[in-house]
Amino acid sequence: MTSAASKSVIIVGAGHNGLVCATYLALSGRKVQILEARDAVGGGAATCSFAKGYKVSGLAHILYALSPRVCADLKLEDAGLKRGETIDTIALDREGQHLTLGFDEAAGAGLSPQDSEAYTAFMQEFRNYASALEPLMMNKPPRLKDMDRKDLFTLGKIGWKLRFGLGTKSMREFLRVGGINIYDVLNEVFDNAPLKGAIAADAVIGHHMGPRTPSTVLTYLTRLWGETQSRQSLPPGGMGQVAQALFEAATRAGVVVRTGARVQKILVNDGKACGVQLQSGEQLDAAIVISNADARITFLDLVGTSELDAMFAQRIHTSRARGNVAKLHLALDSLPQVPGLSPQQLGQRLLIAPDMRYVEHAFNHAKYGEYSEHPVLEITIPSIADPSLAPVGHHVMSISAAFAPYSLKQDWAQHRDLFSDKIIAEVEQYAPGLSAQILARELLTPVDIEAQYNISGGHWHHGEMTIDQSFMMRPVHGAAQYDTPIAGLFLCGAAAHPGGGVTGVPGHNAAQRILAMGAGL
Repeated sequence: MTSAASKSVIIVGAGHNGLVCATYLALSGRKVQILEARDAVGGGAATCSFAKGYKVSGLAHILYALSPRVCADLKLEDAGLKRGETIDTIALDREGQHLTLGFDEAAGAGLSPQDSEAYTAFMQEFRNYASALEPLMMNKPPRLKDMDRKDLFTLGKIGWKLRFGLGTKSMREFLRVGGINIYDVLNEVFDNAPLKGAIAADAVIGHHMGPRTPSTVLTYLTRLWGETQSRQSLPPGGMGQVAQALFEAATRAGVVVRTGARVQKILVNDGKACGVQLQSGEQLDAAIVISNADARITFLDLVGTSELDAMFAQRIHTSRARGNVAKLHLALDSLPQVPGLSPQQLGQRLLIAPDMRYVEHAFNHAKYGEYSEHPVLEITIPSIADPSLAPVGHHVMSISAAFAPYSLKQDWAQHRDLFSDKIIAEVEQYAPGLSAQILARELLTPVDIEAQYNISGGHWHHGEMTIDQSFMMRPVHGAAQYDTPIAGLFLCGAAAHPGGGVTGVPGHNAAQRILAMGAGL
């Protein structure tokens, strides 16, 4: 193998983590090529047109959690990254007594001074817990046996953050609540039902969980950790603008990106990845292959079970990765009206989760293969801040709806209109006349997300982020430090630690792991 060939890297998938990983490796001198099946980069962080003249962020529609370290290292602002104005969360109320949940303050007509003060204290305390996870999140997760020096160093930093960063009292409280459910914790702290409903929704949306499910405090902390990285905003041009900045940074570093190039197989020779075969039949050699795809696609589809240990293949097969969120896009002929909200407030993140019982009942349907009769809804109207997303005077509405299970008892094809109608009817309880404003609509069920975005089960996070599928167990034992049982094959996407969200951290961590190992040299 020539010197140039020995440094060649192929990355499967040009989602945001693939672009991040590629740029780091290219800056280190590797020759990197990304192969993307779709016609555009960004994966779920892309802007798409769903009706003539109407554009919206395809899956991820709110920017938050993007790592400042990644932004600085890759000079993303120089590459065109624009974050947009910071937005708050507004928990909608049918009587117009909406709650505004800011970074550390909450306000609303129905909120008592006690709950307002409790919110500030709660957010400060829980963000401190989340910040204590920083050494774990920004490094490869440490093994619990056969640890190397890096693992020991990471554990030492986590211990220091917990013991001395939090203090004895807070550390003990963190250890008490870390593995329990968000329902009990919120009942201990707050009286206001809508406030508890909004926080509980943040803990469970995107997961197969209700507020009473154990470890929902952990999923809430991972969200809060994202908020310690960057505040939530609606980027101008949609999330595709973020993907474009990542693409620009990658190409500046020398990365070659091929779209419309679907990888059919990861080639393995004598237990080592040596390249890929495209659907067209073209074969490409590489010293290392990095997959930004989820674990099931990577190992079961692209590698194949014949190259894997049977127990490892079984762990991948039984990992939980079935989506529970649908995405509804609406083209509107005018701005919706929500009594009690100004046009500026309509441009914030709107949430329909009136109380924790509502959220739990919405989840109950998913346990039995049913979509929610009254779903939990996260709503944005990005055209308020960026009128270019719709024709003059018109608007687009983007709705994430939970719970909508991948494995529906009935055929989704027969129920997509019914579920769309339920979502619209629910929103119309707060925005009267909405249905008459709709010119076009598009529903993406988890089945559609699987087909259009090449994600197994249509799960946005490439797998549940429960405690048994997180950290040193993500995606499964045997592939939790970005390298895999196949020599020369690595993971860099949301299936790897620390999981989903537009953070860029899995891509960053994977690149650092590969460079530390000297892989491909």
